[in-house]
Amino acid sequence: MLSNFRDVLVLAPHTDDGELGAGGTISKLIESGAKVTYVAFSTAEDSVPDGLPKDILKKEVVKATAKLGIKPENLIILNYQVRRFNYDRQQILEDLISLRKESSFDLILTPSVHDIHQDHATISQESTRAFKNTTILGYELIWNNLTFNTQCFVKLEEKHIEAKQKALEQYESQGKRNYLARDFTFSLAKTRGVQVGTDYAECFEVIRIFL
Repeated sequence: MLSNFRDVLVLAPHTDDGELGAGGTISKLIESGAKVTYVAFSTAEDSVPDGLPKDILKKEVVKATAKLGIKPENLIILNYQVRRFNYDRQQILEDLISLRKESSFDLILTPSVHDIHQDHATISQESTRAFKNTTILGYELIWNNLTFNTQCFVKLEEKHIEAKQKALEQYESQGKRNYLARDFTFSLAKTRGVQVGTDYAECFEVIRIFL
């Protein structure tokens, strides 16, 4: 059961990835009393629209994760260069191993192994190396997945999806990207819910599981 997990690590290649892929699940985990640590590996300064402060995503991820209930001290923001994670693969692995040594995580949420974005793929691969003895679930970002194994579903309530959407709304710098839209958030959660006979759900790939 989801409530069995007490120390959860969410790995977001860029700010907003964790909310997009697992925001409702994060909200439910925190509601059940779990400690959730969120690591954003890049604030994507090179991709910030012209006219906005380069550090705006750093400020927005603080507000977004707070909407999900993540404590400020459990938010870690790193400064890897967007679209160049593969060049820093070894350092990323070392960062992950350091995190592993500092805590007793029992669940890792990371991008899908089928995510084609180069940064996402690096985080997925290195997290599997670093946490091979921990349960790992891969979250869904459908615009990056050519395929996705719908192996694990987390049943959610409307309040969890509402918290997810409130978190996504903090990313004002991202404008009107269609995957941040309220109707998309709720329709995807509804679709996944229909698959498992509930109102709403989020779906994950099982990369590694310990029972």
